[in-house]
Amino acid sequence: MKPQSIILVEDDLTLVEMYRDKLKEEGFRVLTVTDGKLAMQRIRQGADLILLDILMPNLNGFEILKRIKSDSKTKNIPVIVLTNIGSETVDSDKNLALSLGASDYMVKSLNTPDDVVARVRSII
Repeated sequence: MKPQSIILVEDDLTLVEMYRDKLKEEGFRVLTVTDGKLAMQRIRQGADLILLDILMPNLNGFEILKRIKSDSKTKNIPVIVLTNIGSETVDSDKNLALSLGASDYMVKSLNTPDDVVARVRSII
C-alpha cells in the first residue's frame, strides 16, 4: 500500500521543514507548496489531505480553500487550516474556514507537530 499523500501549503520555510520532516517520519508522502497561486496547480494533481496556511504570498488560504471546495476535482480532499493568525481573530477565522469547507482549524502556536499528525490521522 502506498503512503498517504499530504500537500503542505506553507510559506515559512522553517515550518515547512519541521512539518514535512515529522509527517515523513510518520510514514506520509509530503509535497510542499510555498506560494498561494501555485497551490491550486499542485492540489489539482491530487492528495489525501491538505494542510493549509492562511497567510500566503500571492493568494491567501481562504481564497485557496474556496477554490479547492468549488472545484469538482478537489472538493472532496479534506483540508486542515494550520495557521498562526492572531488570537483576536481566531474565532471568526475558524468559523470562516469551517464555513468554507475546512475539516478542521488548528493554531500552530497552540499545537505541536505530534498534535498535527494526530489530527491528520483522525481525518484520513
